[in-house]
Amino acid sequence: MSKTVTVGIADLNVVKAPDILVTYALGSCVGICLYDARMKVAGLSHIMLPSSKQMSNVCASQPMKFADTGIAMLVQKMERAGARRVNMTAKIAGGAQMFAAMSTTAIANIGERNVIAVKAMLNQLHIPIVAEDCGKNYGRTQYFSASDGVMLIKSVTRGQWTY
Repeated sequence: MSKTVTVGIADLNVVKAPDILVTYALGSCVGICLYDARMKVAGLSHIMLPSSKQMSNVCASQPMKFADTGIAMLVQKMERAGARRVNMTAKIAGGAQMFAAMSTTAIANIGERNVIAVKAMLNQLHIPIVAEDCGKNYGRTQYFSASDGVMLIKSVTRGQWTY
């Protein structure tokens, strides 16, 4: 019997098959699903901001909030659960532009900046992105299965689909 483990905003978790991870409220935030298919270990990180470097005082108390520190923590937690980085692949979702009226401000493009930072960090860690559902202007809920590595996306306004 599988259980569903919820990952909150600025949070992360790791499960093994047959469990499922879920994170809600992905607007400009990005959900990063990492998977080791050999070991059937899945991880999910829900990041809010691209970089901890401009906010070192916040990073010390909330490192999971940022793409650079949160993804590194997720990889370490997966390795402790038996996954190997060389076997990991990534699927990402979110990074929407939720504030269209402020299209020229830094707040307006935070989703895009988050996606860029996530991709850069995964590239630095040599973890390939095999699927993504990013951008646009709507929120998402992201499910990730440790049994098969399937990412299910649900949107109140758009329906649901899998990667």
